[in-house]
Amino acid sequence: MIVILYLSVALIAIAFLVLVIFVSKTLNSVKDAVNQMTKTMDGLEGQLQGITSETTMLLHKTNALAEDIQHKAEKLNSVVYAVEEVGTTIKSLNASVRKVTNNVSNQLEQNQDKISQAIQWGNVLKEIKDKWVQKKEKRKTEQLVKHAIEDESHLREVKRSRG
Repeated sequence: MIVILYLSVALIAIAFLVLVIFVSKTLNSVKDAVNQMTKTMDGLEGQLQGITSETTMLLHKTNALAEDIQHKAEKLNSVVYAVEEVGTTIKSLNASVRKVTNNVSNQLEQNQDKISQAIQWGNVLKEIKDKWVQKKEKRKTEQLVKHAIEDESHLREVKRSRG
């Protein structure tokens, strides 16, 4: 029985040895897998640091761009307000011109008879002036003719007395 006991102990020892070998191989495989995973994690960590730094730079650029857009939008708002004010001013000016035009039209319609009379009086005054100028010129012409005749008669007398 001792032999069986020795055989059993030997069998248990062999089984334990086989178990230890398989556990060792499994642990080595797990170790290799863990080492590979560690390398992969280190690579991922490096890549994440690169992505983080690029993301940070991109975030800074985005913030700067947002500030620039904000400043430009504020400047553009002032331009838009100025254009709105110009539009309002032009509308007001158009309304004023329309009022003045309507007022002048109304005044012309109301005073059309007076304007017509003024034009007629103006025509009458022009005709009177033209006639007066004609008479004045006619008198001058008559005086010139009279003087010319007198001068001619005087010359005849001078010629007779000499000759």
